[in-house]
Amino acid sequence: MKKLLMLGGTEFVGRALTDDALARGWDVTVFHRGHHAPPPGVRAVHGDRTAPGGLDALADGAWDLVVDTWAHAPTAVRDAARLLSDRAGHYTYISSRSVYAYPAPSGTAEDAALVEGSPDAGSTAYAEDKRGGEIAAVDAFGDRALLVRAGLIVGPYENVGRLPWWLNRAARGGPMLAPGPRDLPLQYIDVRDLAHWTLDAAEAGLGGPYNAVSPVGHATTGSLLEACAAVTGGGAELRWTDPAAIEAAGLEPWVELPMWLPPGELYDFMMTADVSKAVAAGLTCRPVEETAADTWAWLRSLGGVAPHRPDRPMKGVDAEREAALLGL
Repeated sequence: MKKLLMLGGTEFVGRALTDDALARGWDVTVFHRGHHAPPPGVRAVHGDRTAPGGLDALADGAWDLVVDTWAHAPTAVRDAARLLSDRAGHYTYISSRSVYAYPAPSGTAEDAALVEGSPDAGSTAYAEDKRGGEIAAVDAFGDRALLVRAGLIVGPYENVGRLPWWLNRAARGGPMLAPGPRDLPLQYIDVRDLAHWTLDAAEAGLGGPYNAVSPVGHATTGSLLEACAAVTGGGAELRWTDPAAIEAAGLEPWVELPMWLPPGELYDFMMTADVSKAVAAGLTCRPVEETAADTWAWLRSLGGVAPHRPDRPMKGVDAEREAALLGL
Protein backbone atom coordinates (compact mmCIF):
# COMPACT_ATOMS: atom_id res chain seq x y z
CA MET A 1 0.00 0.00 0.00
CA LYS A 2 1.38 3.40 -0.99
CA LYS A 3 1.67 6.08 1.65
CA LEU A 4 0.72 9.50 0.27
CA LEU A 5 1.14 12.88 1.89
CA MET A 6 -1.19 15.49 0.40
CA LEU A 7 -0.11 19.06 1.07
CA GLY A 8 -3.56 20.56 0.70
CA GLY A 9 -6.23 18.00 -0.04
CA THR A 10 -9.62 19.45 0.77
CA GLU A 11 -10.53 21.71 -2.18
CA PHE A 12 -10.82 21.23 -5.95
CA VAL A 13 -7.54 19.76 -7.27
CA GLY A 14 -6.37 18.61 -3.85
CA ARG A 15 -9.73 17.01 -3.10
CA ALA A 16 -9.77 15.17 -6.44
CA LEU A 17 -6.27 13.86 -5.78
CA THR A 18 -7.24 12.73 -2.30
CA ASP A 19 -10.38 10.99 -3.57
CA ASP A 20 -8.41 9.18 -6.28
CA ALA A 21 -5.75 8.03 -3.81
CA LEU A 22 -8.40 6.70 -1.42
CA ALA A 23 -10.07 4.84 -4.28
CA ARG A 24 -6.72 3.08 -4.88
CA GLY A 25 -6.69 1.94 -1.27
CA TRP A 26 -3.69 4.10 -0.37
CA ASP A 27 -2.82 5.33 3.11
CA VAL A 28 -3.42 9.11 2.83
CA THR A 29 -2.29 11.86 5.16
CA VAL A 30 -3.73 15.32 4.43
CA PHE A 31 -1.82 18.33 5.74
CA HIS A 32 -4.01 21.45 5.70
CA ARG A 33 -5.02 24.50 7.68
CA GLY A 34 -8.29 23.02 8.88
CA HIS A 35 -10.60 25.42 7.04
CA HIS A 36 -12.36 22.62 5.15
CA ALA A 37 -13.05 19.04 6.13
CA PRO A 38 -11.09 16.40 4.22
CA PRO A 39 -12.91 13.31 2.96
CA PRO A 40 -13.45 10.42 5.37
CA GLY A 41 -10.68 7.85 5.46
CA VAL A 42 -7.65 10.14 5.64
CA ARG A 43 -5.37 11.07 8.51
CA ALA A 44 -5.59 14.84 8.87
CA VAL A 45 -2.81 16.97 10.33
CA HIS A 46 -3.00 20.73 10.62
CA GLY A 47 -0.56 23.55 10.02
CA ASP A 48 -0.19 26.90 8.29
CA ARG A 49 2.71 26.87 5.85
CA THR A 50 2.96 30.66 5.97
CA ALA A 51 3.43 30.84 9.77
CA PRO A 52 6.51 30.20 11.89
CA GLY A 53 6.53 26.55 12.90
CA GLY A 54 3.75 25.88 10.44
CA LEU A 55 5.28 22.57 9.33
CA ASP A 56 5.83 21.21 12.85
CA ALA A 57 3.11 18.58 12.37
CA LEU A 58 5.29 17.02 9.64
CA ALA A 59 8.43 16.79 11.76
CA ASP A 60 8.06 13.00 11.90
CA GLY A 61 6.82 10.39 9.44
CA ALA A 62 7.80 8.97 6.08
CA TRP A 63 5.87 8.68 2.84
CA ASP A 64 6.29 7.08 -0.55
CA LEU A 65 4.79 10.04 -2.38
CA VAL A 66 4.10 13.71 -1.69
CA VAL A 67 1.78 15.88 -3.78
CA ASP A 68 1.86 19.64 -3.29
CA THR A 69 -0.82 21.96 -4.71
CA TRP A 70 0.59 25.25 -3.33
CA ALA A 71 0.00 28.32 -5.53
CA HIS A 72 1.47 31.22 -3.57
CA ALA A 73 4.89 32.13 -2.14
CA PRO A 74 7.52 29.62 -3.39
CA THR A 75 9.15 29.64 0.05
CA ALA A 76 6.34 27.38 1.27
CA VAL A 77 7.24 24.75 -1.34
CA ARG A 78 10.94 25.21 -0.58
CA ASP A 79 10.49 24.65 3.14
CA ALA A 80 8.21 21.62 2.76
CA ALA A 81 10.38 19.97 0.12
CA ARG A 82 13.54 20.45 2.15
CA LEU A 83 11.89 19.07 5.26
CA LEU A 84 10.67 15.96 3.44
CA SER A 85 13.55 15.29 1.04
CA ASP A 86 15.01 12.40 3.04
CA ARG A 87 11.66 11.04 4.27
CA ALA A 88 9.70 10.85 1.01
CA GLY A 89 10.47 8.89 -2.11
CA HIS A 90 8.95 11.27 -4.66
CA TYR A 91 7.56 14.83 -4.76
CA THR A 92 4.89 16.02 -7.20
CA TYR A 93 4.28 19.73 -7.58
CA ILE A 94 1.05 20.80 -9.27
CA SER A 95 2.29 23.69 -11.36
CA SER A 96 0.75 25.54 -14.30
CA ARG A 97 1.28 26.21 -17.97
CA SER A 98 1.48 29.86 -16.89
CA VAL A 99 5.18 29.26 -16.21
CA TYR A 100 5.90 29.58 -19.95
CA ALA A 101 7.16 32.96 -21.09
CA TYR A 102 4.51 35.00 -22.89
CA PRO A 103 3.94 35.15 -25.79
CA ALA A 104 4.57 31.56 -26.80
CA PRO A 105 3.89 30.05 -30.21
CA SER A 106 1.12 27.58 -30.89
CA GLY A 107 2.07 24.08 -29.84
CA THR A 108 4.25 24.98 -26.85
CA ALA A 109 6.05 21.95 -25.41
CA GLU A 110 7.88 21.46 -22.13
CA ASP A 111 11.18 22.79 -23.47
CA ALA A 112 9.83 26.29 -24.21
CA ALA A 113 11.18 29.42 -22.52
CA LEU A 114 10.02 29.99 -18.94
CA VAL A 115 9.34 32.99 -16.72
CA GLU A 116 11.86 33.86 -14.03
CA GLY A 117 11.24 32.47 -10.58
CA SER A 118 13.02 31.90 -7.30
CA PRO A 119 12.41 29.34 -4.54
CA ASP A 120 13.31 32.04 -2.02
CA ALA A 121 10.75 34.58 -3.18
CA GLY A 122 7.69 35.73 -1.36
CA SER A 123 4.43 35.79 -3.27
CA THR A 124 4.68 38.02 -6.34
CA ALA A 125 2.61 36.96 -9.36
CA TYR A 126 0.97 33.63 -10.16
CA ALA A 127 3.32 32.56 -12.96
CA GLU A 128 6.48 33.52 -11.09
CA ASP A 129 5.18 31.88 -7.91
CA LYS A 130 4.52 28.62 -9.74
CA ARG A 131 7.94 28.69 -11.40
CA GLY A 132 9.61 29.33 -8.05
CA GLY A 133 7.71 26.37 -6.63
CA GLU A 134 8.96 24.18 -9.46
CA ILE A 135 12.56 25.17 -8.79
CA ALA A 136 12.11 24.51 -5.06
CA ALA A 137 10.78 21.00 -5.70
CA VAL A 138 13.64 20.14 -8.05
CA ASP A 139 16.26 21.64 -5.74
CA ALA A 140 15.16 19.29 -2.96
CA PHE A 141 14.21 16.14 -4.91
CA GLY A 142 16.10 16.32 -8.21
CA ASP A 143 14.80 13.81 -10.72
CA ARG A 144 12.38 12.54 -8.06
CA ALA A 145 10.34 15.72 -8.60
CA LEU A 146 7.39 15.65 -11.03
CA LEU A 147 6.20 19.04 -12.31
CA VAL A 148 2.59 18.85 -13.50
CA ARG A 149 1.95 21.90 -15.67
CA ALA A 150 -1.83 21.89 -15.72
CA GLY A 151 -3.91 24.01 -18.07
CA LEU A 152 -7.50 25.12 -17.57
CA ILE A 153 -9.00 22.81 -14.90
CA VAL A 154 -12.74 22.15 -14.57
CA GLY A 155 -15.04 19.52 -13.09
CA PRO A 156 -16.64 18.66 -9.75
CA TYR A 157 -15.35 20.64 -6.74
CA GLU A 158 -14.46 23.62 -8.95
CA ASN A 159 -14.07 26.70 -6.76
CA VAL A 160 -13.08 29.17 -9.49
CA GLY A 161 -16.53 29.53 -11.05
CA ARG A 162 -15.94 28.85 -14.75
CA LEU A 163 -17.90 25.75 -15.70
CA PRO A 164 -20.41 26.26 -12.85
CA TRP A 165 -21.31 29.65 -14.30
CA TRP A 166 -21.99 28.24 -17.78
CA LEU A 167 -24.07 25.41 -16.33
CA ASN A 168 -26.19 27.76 -14.22
CA ARG A 169 -26.57 30.11 -17.17
CA ALA A 170 -27.73 27.27 -19.42
CA ALA A 171 -30.15 26.10 -16.75
CA ARG A 172 -31.76 29.54 -16.74
CA GLY A 173 -32.70 28.97 -20.38
CA GLY A 174 -33.71 31.44 -23.05
CA PRO A 175 -31.44 33.08 -25.65
CA MET A 176 -27.87 32.57 -24.43
CA LEU A 177 -24.75 34.33 -25.63
CA ALA A 178 -22.40 31.75 -27.13
CA PRO A 179 -18.98 33.20 -28.00
CA GLY A 180 -17.77 32.04 -31.39
CA PRO A 181 -16.43 30.53 -33.42
CA ARG A 182 -18.50 27.48 -32.52
CA ASP A 183 -15.80 25.08 -33.73
CA LEU A 184 -12.93 26.83 -31.87
CA PRO A 185 -10.87 24.12 -30.09
CA LEU A 186 -11.03 24.29 -26.31
CA GLN A 187 -8.15 22.89 -24.26
CA TYR A 188 -8.87 22.03 -20.63
CA ILE A 189 -8.69 19.05 -18.28
CA ASP A 190 -11.26 17.44 -16.02
CA VAL A 191 -9.85 17.60 -12.49
CA ARG A 192 -10.45 13.86 -12.04
CA ASP A 193 -8.41 13.03 -15.14
CA LEU A 194 -5.66 15.34 -13.88
CA ALA A 195 -5.69 13.63 -10.49
CA HIS A 196 -5.68 10.11 -11.90
CA TRP A 197 -2.82 10.74 -14.31
CA THR A 198 -0.81 12.60 -11.68
CA LEU A 199 -0.96 9.72 -9.21
CA ASP A 200 -0.18 7.19 -11.94
CA ALA A 201 2.85 9.25 -12.98
CA ALA A 202 4.01 9.75 -9.39
CA GLU A 203 3.66 6.04 -8.63
CA ALA A 204 5.70 5.26 -11.76
CA GLY A 205 8.44 7.60 -10.51
CA LEU A 206 8.24 10.05 -13.42
CA GLY A 207 10.18 13.28 -13.04
CA GLY A 208 10.50 16.59 -14.79
CA PRO A 209 7.83 18.76 -16.46
CA TYR A 210 4.68 17.56 -18.21
CA ASN A 211 1.95 19.63 -19.84
CA ALA A 212 -1.23 18.16 -18.36
CA VAL A 213 -4.27 19.23 -20.36
CA SER A 214 -6.46 17.69 -23.04
CA PRO A 215 -5.12 17.25 -26.58
CA VAL A 216 -6.07 20.01 -29.02
CA GLY A 217 -9.38 19.02 -30.61
CA HIS A 218 -10.66 17.06 -27.60
CA ALA A 219 -13.49 19.60 -27.29
CA THR A 220 -14.66 22.88 -28.80
CA THR A 221 -16.56 25.85 -27.46
CA GLY A 222 -19.54 24.40 -29.26
CA SER A 223 -19.33 20.93 -27.75
CA LEU A 224 -18.90 22.42 -24.26
CA LEU A 225 -21.85 24.81 -24.41
CA GLU A 226 -24.08 22.29 -26.16
CA ALA A 227 -23.27 19.81 -23.39
CA CYS A 228 -24.16 22.43 -20.77
CA ALA A 229 -27.49 23.10 -22.47
CA ALA A 230 -28.27 19.41 -22.79
CA VAL A 231 -27.48 18.31 -19.23
CA THR A 232 -29.27 21.22 -17.55
CA GLY A 233 -32.44 20.84 -19.61
CA GLY A 234 -33.06 24.55 -19.27
CA GLY A 235 -34.00 25.14 -22.87
CA ALA A 236 -31.05 27.45 -23.51
CA GLU A 237 -30.98 28.73 -27.09
CA LEU A 238 -27.34 29.22 -28.06
CA ARG A 239 -26.81 32.45 -30.00
CA TRP A 240 -23.39 32.16 -31.62
CA THR A 241 -21.74 35.56 -31.67
CA ASP A 242 -18.68 36.77 -33.58
CA PRO A 243 -15.67 37.74 -31.42
CA ALA A 244 -15.62 41.20 -33.02
CA ALA A 245 -19.13 41.89 -31.72
CA ILE A 246 -18.13 40.71 -28.26
CA GLU A 247 -15.09 42.99 -28.29
CA ALA A 248 -17.17 45.93 -29.50
CA ALA A 249 -19.57 45.39 -26.59
CA GLY A 250 -16.65 45.54 -24.14
CA LEU A 251 -17.14 42.07 -22.69
CA GLU A 252 -14.03 40.63 -21.07
CA PRO A 253 -12.96 37.18 -22.32
CA TRP A 254 -12.07 34.60 -19.67
CA VAL A 255 -13.79 36.56 -16.88
CA GLU A 256 -17.20 37.63 -18.18
CA LEU A 257 -17.17 34.73 -20.65
CA PRO A 258 -15.38 32.01 -18.65
CA MET A 259 -13.11 29.53 -20.41
CA TRP A 260 -13.36 31.49 -23.69
CA LEU A 261 -10.65 33.39 -25.52
CA PRO A 262 -10.97 34.80 -29.03
CA PRO A 263 -8.49 33.59 -31.64
CA GLY A 264 -5.18 35.40 -31.32
CA GLU A 265 -1.95 35.55 -29.35
CA LEU A 266 -3.43 34.83 -25.91
CA TYR A 267 -5.56 32.00 -27.32
CA ASP A 268 -2.45 30.40 -28.86
CA PHE A 269 -0.68 30.65 -25.49
CA MET A 270 -3.54 29.16 -23.48
CA MET A 271 -5.28 26.70 -25.77
CA THR A 272 -2.75 25.00 -28.06
CA ALA A 273 -0.25 23.22 -25.81
CA ASP A 274 1.66 20.19 -27.03
CA VAL A 275 0.61 17.39 -24.66
CA SER A 276 2.18 14.49 -26.52
CA LYS A 277 4.60 13.79 -23.65
CA ALA A 278 1.79 13.34 -21.10
CA VAL A 279 -0.33 11.34 -23.56
CA ALA A 280 2.62 9.01 -24.16
CA ALA A 281 2.80 8.62 -20.38
CA GLY A 282 -0.85 7.54 -20.19
CA LEU A 283 -2.94 10.70 -20.00
CA THR A 284 -6.54 10.14 -21.11
CA CYS A 285 -9.42 12.62 -21.01
CA ARG A 286 -13.10 11.83 -20.58
CA PRO A 287 -15.71 13.29 -22.95
CA VAL A 288 -16.82 16.86 -22.36
CA GLU A 289 -20.41 15.62 -22.00
CA GLU A 290 -19.39 13.53 -18.98
CA THR A 291 -17.57 16.44 -17.36
CA ALA A 292 -20.60 18.71 -17.84
CA ALA A 293 -23.07 16.12 -16.54
CA ASP A 294 -21.05 15.25 -13.44
CA THR A 295 -20.31 18.88 -12.61
CA TRP A 296 -24.01 19.70 -12.96
CA ALA A 297 -24.94 16.81 -10.65
CA TRP A 298 -22.43 18.10 -8.08
CA LEU A 299 -23.73 21.66 -8.43
CA ARG A 300 -27.31 20.52 -7.92
CA SER A 301 -26.24 18.71 -4.74
CA LEU A 302 -25.10 22.14 -3.48
CA GLY A 303 -28.28 23.92 -4.52
CA GLY A 304 -26.59 25.40 -7.57
CA VAL A 305 -24.11 27.51 -5.58
CA ALA A 306 -20.51 26.41 -5.95
CA PRO A 307 -17.79 27.32 -3.44
CA HIS A 308 -15.62 30.21 -4.55
CA ARG A 309 -12.00 31.06 -3.81
CA PRO A 310 -11.79 34.56 -2.35
CA ASP A 311 -8.57 35.28 -4.27
CA ARG A 312 -10.25 34.80 -7.68
CA PRO A 313 -12.68 37.23 -9.36
CA MET A 314 -16.30 36.25 -9.81
CA LYS A 315 -17.04 34.93 -13.29
CA GLY A 316 -19.84 35.54 -15.77
CA VAL A 317 -21.53 38.28 -17.74
CA ASP A 318 -24.34 40.36 -16.28
CA ALA A 319 -27.75 39.35 -17.64
CA GLU A 320 -28.54 42.88 -18.82
CA ARG A 321 -25.27 43.17 -20.75
CA GLU A 322 -25.83 39.79 -22.32
CA ALA A 323 -29.36 40.75 -23.38
CA ALA A 324 -28.16 44.05 -24.82
CA LEU A 325 -25.55 42.35 -26.97
CA LEU A 326 -28.13 39.86 -28.23
CA GLY A 327 -30.55 42.69 -29.03
CA LEU A 328 -33.22 41.48 -26.61
